[in-house]
Amino acid sequence: MSLFQAFLCGLLYFLAQSNVTMVSYGTIYRPLVNGWLVGLILGDPVMGVTIGATINMMFIGFISAGGSLPSDIPMAGILGTALAISAGLDVDAALALAVPLGLLGAFTWVGRLTLDSFFNPLTEKIIEKNDSLKGLWLPTVVLPQLFLFCITCVPVTIAAYFGSQVVGDFLGSVAFLIPIMSVVGGLMPALGIGITLKFIFQGESRVFLFLGFLLAAYTNLPMIGIGLIALIAAIIYIQITSKIEGAE
Repeated sequence: MSLFQAFLCGLLYFLAQSNVTMVSYGTIYRPLVNGWLVGLILGDPVMGVTIGATINMMFIGFISAGGSLPSDIPMAGILGTALAISAGLDVDAALALAVPLGLLGAFTWVGRLTLDSFFNPLTEKIIEKNDSLKGLWLPTVVLPQLFLFCITCVPVTIAAYFGSQVVGDFLGSVAFLIPIMSVVGGLMPALGIGITLKFIFQGESRVFLFLGFLLAAYTNLPMIGIGLIALIAAIIYIQITSKIEGAE
């Protein structure tokens, strides 16, 4: 991996974490998308989207509430895919590599929220001295984004550039762990789907889970067709329950 490619991976991670793009959380933030973009950067988009989609399955039941972040999804997707393609890892081993990277990236989120609070006094001073709020963009946009760039783009660029060789040497010294990593990585998507099923299999919505399973298992309908049937069933269900509640 060249230094420029590593920088592009770091820049991609910055854009995924930045609010400047406005759409990063729904697009670049997701391993399915950023994995494909990393694959384009490294010249292997097929492998990139394959690894990214697999990592995305692990976070399919991801929930972040109250400012907490149990794992850093873009870190796992971007750096995990970059290191996996550079080191020539298979999908399961890449997934196992992405797990600790996501946990490590969570510290970036905590550090960002903590240290960004130091810009608040500067914001208050500008508000007190200037009724027109002129210059407020400096502590609210420019400085936080520069700080975010330093804690996202820079470390990921360094890790992506030097990490492939380091990871390759490390995997060579612990080659006996590769089968174990593959098995553990193969279990991660099941964990993500299990978390999702835990929330679906509650109350009256569980019947739709069985309906979708039966349609997928015993019909030749494509997933788009099943999705449209689910949408129609959901609309009918809402209409019926709304009329019943209105009558009561």
